Amino acid sequence: MLRILLTIVLPLAFWVWAFVDCLTTPEDEVKHLPKVVWVLIVLLFPPLGPIAWLIAGKQRGFLRAATPDGHPGHPAADGPGRAPGRGGRPLAPDDDPEFLASLKRNDKDHEDMLKQWEADLRRREQELRDRDEPGDGRRS
Repeated sequence: MLRILLTIVLPLAFWVWAFVDCLTTPEDEVKHLPKVVWVLIVLLFPPLGPIAWLIAGKQRGFLRAATPDGHPGHPAADGPGRAPGRGGRPLAPDDDPEFLASLKRNDKDHEDMLKQWEADLRRREQELRDRDEPGDGRRS
């Protein structure tokens, strides 16, 4: 049983992992060869291809390109909701400063609209009172 695990299952799992890792790695993180060539190497040379990919194919850890602020990590991604140094992955909404700022803007817009509605409601109520009570608008 242990022989089967060591000779078949573990190498197969390692080969599948290396293949999936190679396919899902962004093009800008692949080193030395184009990504298509790495995929072919991993597929066609099962014991050596995954090992080569692991050692020389992908930028890992602190070997990644520096961010614009000079810290190691992924280069900053373009667009809102992307974090420099986090692999260009989207931020959670509560961590994204642009999203939080848009919530504050929306809150301000809603508050202004609510104040306008309240003022309009007061004006209409006053008009109705004035229409119901002739004279100077005071009750006796």
